Amino acid sequence: MNRLELPESDWRRVSPKLIVVELLGGAIFLIAMVVAGIAMYLLHIWWIAAAIGVVAIVAIVNLALTRRRVRSIGYQLRDDDLLFRRGIMWQRFVAVPYGRMQLVDINRGPLARSLGLSELKFVTAAAAAGVTIPGLPEAEAEELRDHLVSVAESRRAGL
Repeated sequence: MNRLELPESDWRRVSPKLIVVELLGGAIFLIAMVVAGIAMYLLHIWWIAAAIGVVAIVAIVNLALTRRRVRSIGYQLRDDDLLFRRGIMWQRFVAVPYGRMQLVDINRGPLARSLGLSELKFVTAAAAAGVTIPGLPEAEAEELRDHLVSVAESRRAGL
């Protein structure tokens, strides 16, 4: 018996624009690795060039999995908590009780901001329970933040 039986239709997904952000960030990293690898090769520092080559291969695999990885990110607003999931092979499910939320923060990097996306971060007393939901449209992130803050305040007050 599976303890976490959740209907697939209740998950809210992040924006598909997050794929663009992730691909561009990964491509910039890959280009930097290729340039550094070529420089090390030309300087005859073979072992560093080989290590950079391995990192570049891992970056290429990561880029290939980006679309699927972004589609695996989702969250549910339940009665007592927010449930967050992410991951393809190593799935992570985190339930953050509303009454335990201490801080709800919105971050916007330059690339994500140019596409109208935000990142919502929840901080609780337990450091391991911190959750970050990337790729939310700005309006949705602000609405979700306001909702979570009001629910968290009422739960802490015992209402």
